[in-house]
Amino acid sequence: MLGSTLQTTLDTVLARNPGEPEFHQAVHEVFDSLAVVQERHPEYNDMAILTRLCEPERQIIFRVSWVDDEGNVQVNRGFRVQFNSALGPYKGGLRFRESVNLGIVKFLGFEQIFKNSLTGLPIGGGKGGSDFDPAGKSDGEVMRFCQSFMTELHRHIGEHTDVPAGDIGVGAREIGYLFGQYKRLTNRYEAGVLTGKGLDWGGSLVRKEATGYGATIFAQEMLAARGESLDGRTAIVSGSGNVALYAIEKVHQLGGTAITASDSSGYVVDEDGIDLGLLKQIKEVERGRISEYVDRRGGRAHYVAGGSVWEVPGDVAIPSATQNELHENDAIALVKNGVRAVSEGANMPCTPKAVDIFQDAGIAFGPGKAANAGGVATSALEMQQNASRDAWSFAYTEERLTDIMRGIHQNALETAEEFGRPGNYVIGANVAGFRKVADAMMAFGVI
Repeated sequence: MLGSTLQTTLDTVLARNPGEPEFHQAVHEVFDSLAVVQERHPEYNDMAILTRLCEPERQIIFRVSWVDDEGNVQVNRGFRVQFNSALGPYKGGLRFRESVNLGIVKFLGFEQIFKNSLTGLPIGGGKGGSDFDPAGKSDGEVMRFCQSFMTELHRHIGEHTDVPAGDIGVGAREIGYLFGQYKRLTNRYEAGVLTGKGLDWGGSLVRKEATGYGATIFAQEMLAARGESLDGRTAIVSGSGNVALYAIEKVHQLGGTAITASDSSGYVVDEDGIDLGLLKQIKEVERGRISEYVDRRGGRAHYVAGGSVWEVPGDVAIPSATQNELHENDAIALVKNGVRAVSEGANMPCTPKAVDIFQDAGIAFGPGKAANAGGVATSALEMQQNASRDAWSFAYTEERLTDIMRGIHQNALETAEEFGRPGNYVIGANVAGFRKVADAMMAFGVI
């Protein structure tokens, strides 16, 4: 139950941001956790910290005009929401997908504030993207779009101001085109302005693996806190993009067996364990459909068109596709089938009702702002390497990532205990992330 001040602030935020359900959902989730902070820290209310935290420092919307392969002029909309820079330059990905709008970008940027805070690294929160979908576009079309997008965006970013990265629809190809145009426009080789770059021109080892690895490490830490392990466990993973691929890889490295993967057409179940090499060939190289996996794998693998991957029994669930993919009925099915832990690889993939079901059932639940922070943490490590003109080994970078994820888990676990909600990683992560940002905002005065 929210206190009167918190409820009034929440009502004001929702009224000022109509028609943005994803942003509303993210704000609700944080406010529900902060009721436990309100009594101990009245100074946050006095300085209107929450009101200021929910209002982005800057919202940029711009037109992106480009020419397709047939010579037709296409027009998309670009976004960059620079949400909070109390801890460092804005940091957060760019998402290229037809569904992108201001509300989704704000939801992602708001989540990024707390996620970045939890890493312990000096980075603020931001997010951006466009309603452009690279799927089915030629390399030339993607290049021309990215160049037009960066022509506007470049004036708003910089290694000490705002450092975008990739997200859904923005991989190494898109980052390359974006960085090339930034370099062309500014006449500067400012490697730290974008992360997720190619290894030959300022990128970091472990970056593409980081989000999936991190979510799996977080699942392992939650199990370890209960005296359990991923070793010998079965994992249900959704998606087949970067996060899912490397969550599957880390599950296998830790002794578990990931038996599912999915895309928008359906999902595959492979009781012998997903053949990661084959899945990477289909998805990373050929950009094919998940259904092709079964024809080429054989054995006990089978494909289900449509449906819900969460109907498949497993010990650990790692939702790694997109927001609100795991609903109330999915959570009920997972609990019924004996799931032990859920670690969010995607951003807010579980609906609020699904989260309630997991927590009521005593399932270890790792919220995205904690569980999937590995991607942005390794982006910050890439920034460190760029600043020092250095390149770290895979083993050293993975060690740093693992330490960061363990630190996030411990911080969330201890904060939940401190505020009387032991084992509640949602409250632990929200409160721990919030306090660090709030204290910095208090130190800076009213700005």
